[in-house]
Amino acid sequence: MENTELLKSGEFLVREVDPADVFIPEEYDEEQIMIAQTCKDFLEAEVYPKLEDLDKGDRELMKELLKKSGDLGLMGISVSEEYGGFGQSFVTQMLAAETIGAAYSFSVAFMAHCGIGTLPIMYYGNEDQRQRYVTKQATGELLGAYCLTEPGAGSDANSGKTNAVPSEDGSHYILNGQKMWITNGGFADTQTVFAKIENDRVLSAFIVDTDSEGVVVGPDEHKMGIKGSSTTQIYYNDVKVPAENLLGQRGQGFRIALSILHMGRIKLGANVLGASKKAITDSVRYANERKQFGTQIANFGAIKHKLAEMVIRTFAAESSIYRVSKDIDCLIEKYVAEGCDKGKASIDAIAHYAVEAAILKVYGSEMLDYVVDEAVQVHGGMGYSSEMDIERGYRDSRINRIFEGTNEINRILVVDTAMKRAKKGEYGLFEEAEKLAGNIAGIDVYKGGDDDFFTEKSGYIKNMKRTALLLLNAASTAYGRKLVHEQEILNNISDIIMEIYVAESTALRVKKIESLKGDAGIFRDILDVYVYNAVQDVRRSALDAVYSLDADNKDELVKAVSDLSEAAGVNVKACRRRIADKLIEDNEYKF
Repeated sequence: MENTELLKSGEFLVREVDPADVFIPEEYDEEQIMIAQTCKDFLEAEVYPKLEDLDKGDRELMKELLKKSGDLGLMGISVSEEYGGFGQSFVTQMLAAETIGAAYSFSVAFMAHCGIGTLPIMYYGNEDQRQRYVTKQATGELLGAYCLTEPGAGSDANSGKTNAVPSEDGSHYILNGQKMWITNGGFADTQTVFAKIENDRVLSAFIVDTDSEGVVVGPDEHKMGIKGSSTTQIYYNDVKVPAENLLGQRGQGFRIALSILHMGRIKLGANVLGASKKAITDSVRYANERKQFGTQIANFGAIKHKLAEMVIRTFAAESSIYRVSKDIDCLIEKYVAEGCDKGKASIDAIAHYAVEAAILKVYGSEMLDYVVDEAVQVHGGMGYSSEMDIERGYRDSRINRIFEGTNEINRILVVDTAMKRAKKGEYGLFEEAEKLAGNIAGIDVYKGGDDDFFTEKSGYIKNMKRTALLLLNAASTAYGRKLVHEQEILNNISDIIMEIYVAESTALRVKKIESLKGDAGIFRDILDVYVYNAVQDVRRSALDAVYSLDADNKDELVKAVSDLSEAAGVNVKACRRRIADKLIEDNEYKF
């Protein structure tokens, strides 16, 4: 993909994309496949046999497993070679994150260390800090944690009370405060801690050694799921933090926190893929073994419906994840070519795609919740038993809608960030929206007909985009700056934007598969069902928004939305049965 072809964040709403310009999982190279296999082998040999012991809260066992993964080099995939890592592409990092995502609470501890525990120092640290910390974090010699949340500061991170006061001689800071929900808190050697210096309005960030005098680590929290993950409160009582451990500049902490959250969101989108594929594989294997009424339950239409829908949503999420991952790689290359430091280039490129990061965090976490819920149902009573992995998967899944900013916050961010980027002139969102609104009775509506398969799907996706633009214009006109307070309407628009990105990503992937293999086969069925469902979901969300708007042209909007959400019927039963039959025959997820 040429850098000139790069989409800006949110620009997919107003720009067409060529399948040749997107990356799809069918294009992994040998090295990427080998890294993923190394991760799988490690889980099979070291983690899966010890899941029950991990769930009992054995901190030493978790530390031991993390350090073993470091010995294999798995912790250094995202770290530059000069600091002891492998400096892999973002696509490869995401593939590793996906593969490790099948490891329940180990995945949480691993990703916390490799991501939010290491990368703030990798991306924002100076050379001395990188040499002192990142080189040891890349091997697992030091394990990291990220300390942002406080009892009174969750989604509103900048309202935190933890405070740092410079010493009279300027050699250190005196840190006081409290943090909560700290992943890896029970055994981390290093912490990235956010605090306000003196009376500053915004946060700064510090690297704190856990063994510093005055650092008190609380007991592990008892949680619904991810029980093997150490989650603690940490208290700071007159902790002396060396001045050279200030991370970045004074007052830069909030920006660091936001940038790292963007990264965490997008990597969570990859993590849930691994968990979802494992749940699907566990489900189809159970369905192929369990007999009722004289036959395997996999033969029943109701079970096939469940299995197929699990596959469809997982495949769609995967298509979206690797599409934006390649965009990030291309933007990193562009920034580096312009003379940017690799660490800064990486975090700036990830932060640039904030709209897509929020989409994939929300869509992915809700996709996994759907999949594990249906997986429990496929298992029947056994799904409710702790004898089965799926019971653990069900409980572990729930945290993902809260992690890395709640889905409620992220839904609002999808719309708010897309609009802010457009207002800065990055792409012509409002110009296109105003054009449509100015000719609402004469909107060019795609109506299907005798077009080929991919032209038809593309036409329906264009209709969804026009729906989103009409609503963005109508909501902005009706509420102006007060739109931020209309969260129900923002949620409706956000859901539409998410469906557009995921549907388009899936269509681009399937079309590219066909161009590479000559026949997309079963993948056409996946796209058929996904777009058919997306059109109906967009219609409902759009009408909910229109009926809730304070708008003079409500009747016109209702008609336009209704026209734009017409789509040809699809034999979803036949499509789903073909998808399920492939899954049943393979006896594992192989899409």
